[in-house]
Amino acid sequence: MALSTRHLLGIKDLTPADLQLIFETADNFKSVLNRPIKKVPSLRDVTIANIFFENSTRTRLSFELAEKRLSADVVNFAASSSSVSKGETLIDTVNNILAMKVDMVVMRHPYAGAGVFLSKHVKAQIVNAGDGAHEHPTQALLDAFSIREKYGDVAGKKVVIVGDILHSRVALSNILCLKMLGAEVMVCGPTTLIPKYITSLGVKVEHNLVKALNWCDVANMLRIQLERQDIKYFPSLREYTMLYGLNKQILDSLDKEITVMHPGPINRGVEITSDVADSKQSIILDQVENGVAIRMAVLFLLAGQTA
Repeated sequence: MALSTRHLLGIKDLTPADLQLIFETADNFKSVLNRPIKKVPSLRDVTIANIFFENSTRTRLSFELAEKRLSADVVNFAASSSSVSKGETLIDTVNNILAMKVDMVVMRHPYAGAGVFLSKHVKAQIVNAGDGAHEHPTQALLDAFSIREKYGDVAGKKVVIVGDILHSRVALSNILCLKMLGAEVMVCGPTTLIPKYITSLGVKVEHNLVKALNWCDVANMLRIQLERQDIKYFPSLREYTMLYGLNKQILDSLDKEITVMHPGPINRGVEITSDVADSKQSIILDQVENGVAIRMAVLFLLAGQTA
């Protein structure tokens, strides 16, 4: 079995069979991660460059750990301390790295489509670790994998994504992934943060948080992406929290017990309070753990087709 694509640029390039293959491979790697010796020699002699043009903690560490658990050779590159700040172009930067015989590039970039652009101009395989407000495929995969782990299946589950949908790459990738797996998806947030044509993706829109939470099985709470907002989309964070922040009081008042997720980083007290983030209904740390297994699966499956 092999993936239908040479790169992982976005969920829209994957098929349902690809998703199943990634999940089954991740199941195997998750059992590896729970062993005393957490390393397998699957990617020995494969060199992977992590190129991050944007800040990242979880994603970069998760990819790096996944690579090391697979015994790959890892090169880390942070754009802020590189020649990019001297005016070097993206293709030049990557070609210089590839001249050092790198097989695979994991890239995060502030501009949408950077990974697609790069895949057309360089020989290495590209894994998109987030491009602007476009896609973040491995986050969507680990979110869906976490729902599958909790409920046994994603099909038929009702998932609401709450918050800054407009600027969120996590939201778009999640919608595409969940819909492909047969889940029902709703987005919830202030009108100014819901994209105009979002319903064309086959999702419901709700502006009342409690109604959305009573509808769903799983709530994925997104942070407000202030770094991407060039104008004010709502009066204040305090007002946003009053209308769209999830606290224990709201959680306990619902008709049923729901599962709470968050892609991180969490702004505690804004979109979610500490007592919710740390409650038994939250699977936020499971998501982080599953992130390593999912990224191991993706890297392993891509490396297997170096034709």
